Amino acid sequence: MKNLKLLVLLSLSTGLLSAQLPQASKTEWQQLFNGKDLTGWQPKIKGYVLNDNFANTFRVKDGKINVNYEGYDSFKERYGHLFYEKNFSYYVIATEYRFVGDQAKEGPDWAFRNSGFMLHGQSPESMLKDQDFPISIEVQFLGGKGSGIRTTCNLCTPGTHVVINGLLEKRPCINSTSQTYHGDQWVRAEVKVLGDSLMQHYVNGELVLSYHKPQIGGDVVNGFDPKAKPDGKLLSSGSISLQSESHPIEFRKVEILNLQGCMDPMALNYKLYYVKADNSKCLYDKKTMKKMKRKKKHV
Repeated sequence: MKNLKLLVLLSLSTGLLSAQLPQASKTEWQQLFNGKDLTGWQPKIKGYVLNDNFANTFRVKDGKINVNYEGYDSFKERYGHLFYEKNFSYYVIATEYRFVGDQAKEGPDWAFRNSGFMLHGQSPESMLKDQDFPISIEVQFLGGKGSGIRTTCNLCTPGTHVVINGLLEKRPCINSTSQTYHGDQWVRAEVKVLGDSLMQHYVNGELVLSYHKPQIGGDVVNGFDPKAKPDGKLLSSGSISLQSESHPIEFRKVEILNLQGCMDPMALNYKLYYVKADNSKCLYDKKTMKKMKRKKKHV
């Protein structure tokens, strides 16, 4: 048993340092999007109250989350975010996205084929009506312009900072090392999040960006409640949202692999890929339960 525990500890410590994504079967992933409707999701659009889905900006069409501007006369800086109903702390999140169609009228030049994941974010309830972006870590999705280099799964930091190479990074956006994806092709973006310690971006399985200690600080967010921005506070968990920044985009999958759970190898629901223990969730067979009870009596 000691050797088994040692092996488990070694594998976990190696996993924390590894640039590889955790290995898990498809059935281990939780589907956040059911492919039918927006159950479990809440829209928040600048200038509108929570759950006012102005002009049906976020909708499900042909089995995909569709961010569209068909009902807009012009964009008018109506930045939007579609929030999932639960927060997460230690996890891998993945989506498959593609940019489609033409940018909304009066959309800013920098927002051409631009969208993203907002992670470790504030709650949608804490956003003010005219706030543009949630205080969060943004995994920025960019599509190519037909020629030239334009990486995706970059990092942007609305109201936040991160640490890279031991230094607090204050640039508002940092490019990844990904390829450029032109046209309307599907791209799989994945992010490994380990609480307030490590975040890593992957594009089609390739590590393209890594940083540490996500925390509140800096600018690039407007119209927020000062109470929601205690600068210097590490971000160990938070909301997840999909972005609307004036260019139509489709998401055909949004899924998450929870990395927090039972880490007792004797339990029925132990997973080797867990990196954060929550042994209150451990489940045991009857034989193991009896052994554990006898052991407690003799302690």
